[in-house]
Amino acid sequence: MISQFKGEVNTVITKNTNFCMQKFTIANMRIFMYNRHRDGELMKSMKVKLIKEYALIIIGTVIMTAGIHFFKIPNGFATGGVSGIGTILGKSAGILTASQWITLINTLLLFVGFAFLGKTTGLRTVFCSLLYSALTIVFERLIPISAPLTDQPLLELVYAMILTSLGAAVIFNNGASSGGTDIIALILKKYSQLDVGKALLMVDFLIASCSFITFGVKAGLFSMLGLFAKAFLVDEIIDVINSCKYFVVVTDKHDEVSEYILKELHHGATVTDAVGSYTHDNKKMIHTVCKRIEAIRLRRHIKQIDPHAFIIITTTSEIIGRGFRSV
Repeated sequence: MISQFKGEVNTVITKNTNFCMQKFTIANMRIFMYNRHRDGELMKSMKVKLIKEYALIIIGTVIMTAGIHFFKIPNGFATGGVSGIGTILGKSAGILTASQWITLINTLLLFVGFAFLGKTTGLRTVFCSLLYSALTIVFERLIPISAPLTDQPLLELVYAMILTSLGAAVIFNNGASSGGTDIIALILKKYSQLDVGKALLMVDFLIASCSFITFGVKAGLFSMLGLFAKAFLVDEIIDVINSCKYFVVVTDKHDEVSEYILKELHHGATVTDAVGSYTHDNKKMIHTVCKRIEAIRLRRHIKQIDPHAFIIITTTSEIIGRGFRSV
């Protein structure tokens, strides 16, 4: 009887163990499949983001190159950078055209960057620099320009600065640079105590000064003006590109507003208690951040939900976190 009882107990234990193992295996398989799906979605999202960033780098490079080819080189605007060196050498040396000088100098500086900086030169910078060099040659071959487009140098300087600053801002905002004098500045930073911003300004100022000798006083003064304008424009355009809207909403219908922010805009929100200093009524205050294109929708929807809602909207360019810029 005892042996029979032990056998039955062992059978029950074995069945329970097998059942638990099956449950454990199924649970593990579900976790594995969930993690695999999540990793797949993450990889897909990263690929889309990478493609988008490189597409913007290409667009920015095209815009910048157009500004250089159509406005800077024909007018002799040497506002710094490799384009300024190429513009001066194309006029004074006469061996190569400005576009050919730009390509040659960019390629040489890339080799110098790899020699002194190693891998810190960056794949995106290499890509952008080579694309920039190639586009200058393409523009020169397909749309040759030997003289300014108009007889208004100030107008052309404005377009030159807007296009090159816009292109540079888009490139910088996506983690790249056009190489050139940026590499020189990074080398100076590595081997000296000089600040990168000051190093770039020194190099660009020297290049712009040479335009007085090569193109005359008028072009030299325009080049200096363009140099200082570029220093402010690039930062301002980057701020505009990254600008978002910060909402503070005081409302009685916080649940409906929060639900719209979460489900429709896919952003988070923080809800805090608030008390009116005049009425002493208890209210809810919602804090959230969204992109400019979403701000109009959110404002309109809040007014539909609660016409008496009190809304404060602030423009900001430094939103760091999930759904916006990474640290």
